[in-house]
Amino acid sequence: MAVDAFALILAMLGLGMLFARLRALPDNSAEVLNRVVLYVCLPAAVLTYVPRLQLDLGLVGLMATPWLLMLASWALVTLATRSLGFARDVHAVLLICVALANSSFIGYPMVRALLGDAALPYAVVYDQFGTFVLLSTFGLYVIARYSGDRPPSARQVLARIARFPPVWALLFALVLMPAQPPQWIGTALRQLADAMLPLVMLAVGLSIRLRLSRAELTPLGVGLLLKLLVMPALALPLAWLFGLQGTLLQVNVLESAMPTMITAAALAISHQLAPRLAAAMVGYGIVLSLVTLPAWAWVLQHLG
Repeated sequence: MAVDAFALILAMLGLGMLFARLRALPDNSAEVLNRVVLYVCLPAAVLTYVPRLQLDLGLVGLMATPWLLMLASWALVTLATRSLGFARDVHAVLLICVALANSSFIGYPMVRALLGDAALPYAVVYDQFGTFVLLSTFGLYVIARYSGDRPPSARQVLARIARFPPVWALLFALVLMPAQPPQWIGTALRQLADAMLPLVMLAVGLSIRLRLSRAELTPLGVGLLLKLLVMPALALPLAWLFGLQGTLLQVNVLESAMPTMITAAALAISHQLAPRLAAAMVGYGIVLSLVTLPAWAWVLQHLG
């Protein structure tokens, strides 16, 4: 399954880059595809896999890990900024691009490809209760603080969460959705969820940007090192601390190893916070993660 998924990832990424170069699709195609994923594919994945979730105390560890990694990333980025003299906007971009992982758009399909269907409910828990809430709180706070806007109020944060379609799907899946729905419903949801991988990678290929000036190479290198290697390396002892084992431990580390969240970078770009660096963190991060994620999966397998 992993080989097939990676072949599809590379094919759709290459097609997206080719279409962008040829201008074969409208300029807003990537945005439209991402909205389809957000409003259709992600909720379908949540409704498909969350009802199969077995309640376990280890889920607390899955929820807590992204928050603890956010604190670690804040400390490490601050240390790097002071040591290397990064500008204020570069510091802001590294804060959100290291702390916020692409644990849904890329995380769900990659976890499924590397660990199988049984791991997906745990990926949803990590994403919905960890990364997404972090985006709506920590992410918005960083953007407001460093762009000159007013920090969001609690009401604004709650309103943003309430408008997020997968949240409603999550509530429905936890309360009403049966683990074994009627076959026609289950098949339809599965097919919609399966469409997430090709659509996401096509959108990434359409929007990926890899060009960067020499001055921005150092913060990019620091950001990628922290995001792809240091964060998952910290997630491993955290998993042991929380007593996670087997699939729970693997999901905890792999989700922490995902590249930068596209939405986080888009927020930084829209507020003119080091836009080229934010785009490069996404572009280079996704490309490099095609190597680092299987490497982490291999490490986890050999750790038993």
